[in-house]
Amino acid sequence: MKKALITGITGQDGSYLAELLLSKGYEVHGMVRRASTETFDRITHIQDTLHLHQGDLLDQLSLIDLLREVQPDEVYNLAAQSFVPTSWNQPVLTGEFTALGVTRLLDAIRVVDKKIRFYQASSSEMYGKVREVPQNELTPFYPRSPYGVAKAYGHFITVNYRESYDIFACSGILFNHESPRRGLEFVTRKISHHVAQIKLGMIDKLPLGNLDAQRDWGFAGDYVEAMWLMLQQDTPEDYVIATEETHSVREFCQIAFEHVGLNWEDHVVVDERFMRPAEVDLLVGDATKAREKLGWQRRTSFPQLVTMMVDADMEHVEKCK
Repeated sequence: MKKALITGITGQDGSYLAELLLSKGYEVHGMVRRASTETFDRITHIQDTLHLHQGDLLDQLSLIDLLREVQPDEVYNLAAQSFVPTSWNQPVLTGEFTALGVTRLLDAIRVVDKKIRFYQASSSEMYGKVREVPQNELTPFYPRSPYGVAKAYGHFITVNYRESYDIFACSGILFNHESPRRGLEFVTRKISHHVAQIKLGMIDKLPLGNLDAQRDWGFAGDYVEAMWLMLQQDTPEDYVIATEETHSVREFCQIAFEHVGLNWEDHVVVDERFMRPAEVDLLVGDATKAREKLGWQRRTSFPQLVTMMVDADMEHVEKCK
């Protein structure tokens, strides 16, 4: 039985990846930070089948001890300060978790067991002010937020450890991926949750920032399969994971509101508070390499993703009324 360790197991991607690995017969271990309030909502349904351990990307010794205790075959580093607007308010903390945290974990692998296979969650936010459209594995990075800068550091330190210490280390450059498990602070979940509340007569308006921002949005449940596939290859490489389609925030709103029989223009208001200091206007990925080398492809269309999220929030909000 293979053993996998997932940092960030209580997050959106961590919960879907844990489900996938369990279905493949893995013994799944998760690293969680010590907190006064436990937030295990996304993994409650599988928690009895998981092995959870305390650890922290800010604490090098805790990572070394955890690797020695678990002795995993694979490590998936999904933990980060992952909300872009927060990275403007807390740029140093974002760098500690999202950049230096990767170095601490890679160095722990170097010290404990260089045979461990390592997956790093890179991000399309590294492309930022894009140099070409679409973006592939060779497109230069031009990050436009402290989060994007930190992710670029994490990406390149993964390449560095792969080439310097012969560690099987891969980065998945994942474009935006959403689900009903997305945090409420993210724009997609904010939209679906507000749509449910508006439909049920609880509120009337949805304040948003740049409606023209375009993203390549996929379903997180599809994307975690690509993470696993990367660590099953003969040689470690980096891959773009994307739908190869772009959609605007406005289009997301339109589909979400229409799904419940409402006109989005009656409820959406532009609020300057939600504008980024430096906007990323157009992200769209070229997933040719992942398709050809990994055999990966997305299964969920953009309209299916939007309506899935709205349906889940309708059910959630009704329960909480």
